[in-house]
Order: sequence, then structure tokens, then C-alpha cells
Amino acid sequence: MAQFRLQGSKVLAVDLTGDAVKAKNGAMVAYDGQMAFKKMSGGGEGLRGMVTRRLTGEQMTVMEVQGHGTCFFADRASEINLVNLRGEKLYVESSNLLCTDAGLRTGTTFTGLRGATTGNGLFTTTVEGSGQAAITSDGPAVVLRVSAQYPLSVDPGAYVAHTGNLHQSFQSGVNFRTLMGEGSGEAFQIRFEGEGLVYVQPSERNTVGGDV
Repeated sequence: MAQFRLQGSKVLAVDLTGDAVKAKNGAMVAYDGQMAFKKMSGGGEGLRGMVTRRLTGEQMTVMEVQGHGTCFFADRASEINLVNLRGEKLYVESSNLLCTDAGLRTGTTFTGLRGATTGNGLFTTTVEGSGQAAITSDGPAVVLRVSAQYPLSVDPGAYVAHTGNLHQSFQSGVNFRTLMGEGSGEAFQIRFEGEGLVYVQPSERNTVGGDV
């Protein structure tokens, strides 16, 4: 299996011994040894995945890298976070997914109104199986634990990914202070309930929720 390790906080090094990984197209910045690169349609899911992504607006162009040596990946100097999956599912915005083990299954799932506020469409990317994934964030990501006793509310623009058995709901934070211009300006939030982890970045995307 490919070995993922960080070179600093903004470069991912993947050691390959004949293995393969799937990475965001154009994210390779250097490699040593012998590598073969192949562009994959629809995020590596074939025709069905490609059609699904076109219909949902969840854009994701992926390449497969296979060989012997070390390949280095980065994306616009973003911070990189490693996620170890042991049979569970990772939900992540497609723009934040940098690289995965080739054996991990990728797909799409319905997010409803959350996706509409983030500007990424009504669907988001899923990664499932056992192996490693690398996700990016604008600034060092904070990993927050959600439990039955402690639900979590997150600004849509700061959300990156989550794992675990979590239920998402879309809630409005509009109150009298917000309407009078004295509130935080966060008109909408994602509420997570259940058991799991949520990855949040310290910088917000431009979203509908942040502007309303």
C-alpha cells in the first residue's frame, strides 16, 4: 500500500512500490523514480460517475499515479491533513480532496441545502474503504469531535470534511440582532449531531450563507 507522509505542512509525499494513488489533476509538483500518469474520467468512477458529476455540479478531475519512487503533491500552498480510514466513509468537498489510495472508493452523496450555500452544488464527494486520504484546508484545519451530548454548528464556508455517524441539518441563524446589522453575519450554519469528527478550516469560502 502507498505510504503517505507530509513534507512540512503543505506538501504531501507518497512512497510507491508499484502501488497506485488517485490525486487531483495537476497536483503533482515533483517525483523521483519511475511514474506513470493517467487521467481518469469522472473522478475515477467511469461513465456513470462522470455523468453524475455533470448533473450535480460536483466538479472533480482526477489522475492516477502508479510506479516506483516518491511522488510529491501540493495545491496552491494549502495546508494538508492526513485522514486514516478503517472501513468508514469520509465526506469531503471535492475542492479539498487532494489524494487517496487507489483502493478507496469515491462517489457522491446528496447534501441538500448545505451544498447550495457552499456553492458546490447539492452533492459532495465521499471516500470509503480502508487506506489513507489527504485533504486540504485554507490554513491549519481544526478537527472537532461531535458527540450525542455535544452537537456542533459550523459555518458552511469553513466546513472541509467529516467522518463518523453524523446527521446534518441546515439551520438559520437569523435573529433580530442580525437583521439590525449587529449580529455575527453568519446567517446559516450546518448542525452536526451524532458521533464523529468534523474538519474545519480557519478561513471561509464565499458562500450564500455568509452573504445573506
